[in-house]
Amino acid sequence: MIKYLELRNFPVKELRPLASARSAGKGISFRGEEIVVQEAVPEAFAGVDIALFSAGGSISEKLAPEAVSRGAVVIDNTNAFRMNPDVPLVVPEVNREAIYEHKGIIANPNCSTIQMVVALKPLYDHYGIERIIVSTYQSVSGAGWQATEELREQSRAVLNDEEVNANILPVGKLSKHYQMAFNVIPQIDVAQENGFTLEEMKMVRETKKIFNDESIGVTATCVRVPVMRGHSESVYVELKSDYELSEVRELLKRAPGVIVQDAIEEQVYPMPIDAEDRTEVFVGRIRRDLTHPRAVNLWVVSDNLLKGAATNAIQIAEALVSEEK
Repeated sequence: MIKYLELRNFPVKELRPLASARSAGKGISFRGEEIVVQEAVPEAFAGVDIALFSAGGSISEKLAPEAVSRGAVVIDNTNAFRMNPDVPLVVPEVNREAIYEHKGIIANPNCSTIQMVVALKPLYDHYGIERIIVSTYQSVSGAGWQATEELREQSRAVLNDEEVNANILPVGKLSKHYQMAFNVIPQIDVAQENGFTLEEMKMVRETKKIFNDESIGVTATCVRVPVMRGHSESVYVELKSDYELSEVRELLKRAPGVIVQDAIEEQVYPMPIDAEDRTEVFVGRIRRDLTHPRAVNLWVVSDNLLKGAATNAIQIAEALVSEEK
């Protein structure tokens, strides 16, 4: 977030980095200056206009209302407020207008939801959507930097025929942990009573809320794969009206924030290694379904740390600033 505030030349009069007490006093660099980190206590939000939160749901639940009571608009990157009916859940390319309905807090959606709805927005607007079936291939960076480091260590251990240690994935707080290197794990976040995981249910609920359409059928299967950065998704979409494949491609090419890479005969398609450090959503493998006359299949890839998190939050902040102007 700090990097993209700088890269996108966001109008910052004062950057006030806040963190836990153990990080207070450390320094971060912003626009060539060293800025001291302060402890995140309620009083620290005095005078803040926009507060970007990404410190975990419990911290957001505790401190976001404190920031709002002191005049800040909070853009929260956790799951704490996403399904709160009084909190807009925003992807600027999809439902920018919801930003201005906030009551002090704006929620940033889940990373896997963001890239999917950006790709589906032009199809939803033009044809309507009846049903979505999505399978995700999510990188370990979505589980945090410790998971990324563990994948590196496990990969070295496997290649050197050494013992492999697993302490984080699929979910750190659960009792069982599995090797991620050279493996896939069909669980992201904790299991729910209906047999789905929380990550899967986030995609179901958030998609409906962002499109403001409870009629859309959504089913998700979320899988962790041994990729460092960048989420991929296989998306099956049943549209409400007939379509021409050429028109679908053209709609996607014209959509804001979308780059189409779709030439299977030339081996051109999105891959996470190419999406890294890019803020767009990449779409390819666009093809008519073989069984349903109104269904289309897509392959959607994006950098989960950027468009899936930091950049989306900065785009929301940019919209707030432009509205003020």
